[in-house]
Amino acid sequence: MSQFNLCQSLNEHNQAELVVDAILFDMDGTLVDSIAAVESAWGAVAQALNRDPQEVIDATHGRRAIDNLKDLKPHLRRMSNVEMEPHVEAFETEILRQADHFQNEVRSRRSSMASSKRQSRETSRKNSMIINGTDHKPRRKSSLAQSITADGVSSRMASLGLKPLTQAPVNGQGVQEDPNSSNIDEDVFDDDDDDDEINTDDEVVDVSDLTDKSVKILPGVRKLIDSLPEGRYAVATSGAKTYCYGALKRVGITPPKVTITADDPRLKNGKPFPDPFILAAECLGFQTENCLVIEDSPSGIKAGVASGAKTIAVCTSHPHEKISDCGAHWLVPTLELVKVEVRDSDGKLRIYVDADKDEVLKARRDAVRSSAPPKLSSTVTQAS
Repeated sequence: MSQFNLCQSLNEHNQAELVVDAILFDMDGTLVDSIAAVESAWGAVAQALNRDPQEVIDATHGRRAIDNLKDLKPHLRRMSNVEMEPHVEAFETEILRQADHFQNEVRSRRSSMASSKRQSRETSRKNSMIINGTDHKPRRKSSLAQSITADGVSSRMASLGLKPLTQAPVNGQGVQEDPNSSNIDEDVFDDDDDDDEINTDDEVVDVSDLTDKSVKILPGVRKLIDSLPEGRYAVATSGAKTYCYGALKRVGITPPKVTITADDPRLKNGKPFPDPFILAAECLGFQTENCLVIEDSPSGIKAGVASGAKTIAVCTSHPHEKISDCGAHWLVPTLELVKVEVRDSDGKLRIYVDADKDEVLKARRDAVRSSAPPKLSSTVTQAS
């Protein structure tokens, strides 16, 4: 049972404090929410294997894709980590494809709307020409026409020994044309107006048939990351490089110098073994027991506790009853409640919660719960 559990109980004022050398973050479900895309991708694998999607999703969360794929597909078990790399990359590419599908589809539909408006405008122009008895399109001055001036024409004619143009006789007398005016038919240089930009950014796009599985940054993460000095935090994730760097990039988080991914050759085991967090602490130059692990999944929380680090569990992918018995020191709804202060005396990090009842209740409302089994499209690409 967690020592400080704001997901299950609270007071009028809630305070707790830890002092550590560094923070070791999990990624998915802790820093970012890409659960919908991940679950959809694992659901597709389950369908391909005629397995129950929810059972597969529950069994795979928080574990490395390489371990999950080997568990689900016996023919992969004899493969080395190097041989598994294409299979893991294909699966993680599918996660990111699923995550990007919503925004890509919205852009595609906006483009179609623009094409439709362009076609409608062209049809309207043609109909207007027929009504007005014209057989050409309205034209505008081209850049070439705008570059021709009366002075320029007169100078060119003078260099050729030609006299300036004159207007038609008025009352029997010829009138020399004003050299500052031009009698050139600029229409011959006119361009069509077909390329006028059509802006559909403010148009409402019907997305009622779509599910938004985009990668999103979780509450409190941006502020927490921004308050940490370089070299005092790391990421240790069950995702390989393709997924980890792709997900962080999509929410504007720069991966720290110490980012331990599932395909790191220095790792012997993934979560729930403590290896990823121990390696991350070593790379930062600190003892794991003097660090703080922040995690969301049962396997990740157990890995943090097993590493000897102080551990905070966040209810951003699982309801508290599924993670409250995993051994975390703190259990909080979201990282919105967690603050960091760098101590001037030694550079250590003071991690604290100082929240009233209303702040805790708001964080509980903002917490992301485990999603129901996704509605899987028949067009989902099946991972190898």
